[in-house]
Formats: sequence, C-alpha cells, structure tokens
Amino acid sequence: MKKISILFSFIFLTIACKNNSSKENKQTFKTSFKSGKTVYNNYCIACHMANGEGVPKAFPPLAKSDYLMTDISRAIKIVKYGQQGEITVNGKVYNGSMTPLGLSNKEIADVLNYITNSWGNTNNNLITVNEVSSIER
Repeated sequence: MKKISILFSFIFLTIACKNNSSKENKQTFKTSFKSGKTVYNNYCIACHMANGEGVPKAFPPLAKSDYLMTDISRAIKIVKYGQQGEITVNGKVYNGSMTPLGLSNKEIADVLNYITNSWGNTNNNLITVNEVSSIER
C-alpha cells in the first residue's frame, strides 16, 4: 500500500510540474512576443514594413518567408551579425545588405519569436537567449 501511495505521489508531482512548465512556457512566449514586437517596431519596420512584406527588389519579406522559416539558426545569425550578398526569398532574388543592429541576445530572441509567429509564419519552438548566444559567425 505504501509503494502505491509513493507511486501516486510521484505521478501527481510529475504531472503538476509538467503543467506548471507548460504555463511558464506560454507566459514566457507571450512576454517574448510582446517585447519582440517592440524591437521590431524600433529596428526592423523601416525596411521590412509593418506587414512584414518588405520592399520589392530592395528588402526581402519576412511574411510567409521560406528563407526565414527554413533555417532558424541562419535567421538568428543574420539578425545577430548582419547579412550581405544574394539570397532568394519566396522565389525572388535580393542582393542587399543588412547591417548588424547591435541587439542583445534577449532582443534577438524576442524579435525572432515575434517575426516567426507573425504574418503567416508559425514557429512552435520558443527561441531562447541560450539558443541565440550559442550562434557564432
């Protein structure tokens, strides 16, 4: 009987911790998304526009962007270190430059959580500060 009681206690605690973790992740995402929108409006909106559609032949779209969503590590690297040279986004070639914006790892994680979950993009994985800090040139 004592073993069964201990087993039920263990199962209950495991489920309770898992539910709290899920709630914390949802809250963390909401906070990151909100902060990311602010970062986007301060640093990105001038080139990529309020709707994320960019400027034809000048600045690539982030909305429904195959280039962005195919490789999140590459997206982190671009925001962190900038981008120069030719890229193809949604079948269109862009050959411009994006200078590094000097954002913190937290700001990068936040803005990418916002971008990868806006304008038709869906990312089920929270981009974390640790993930951003692990990306090198």
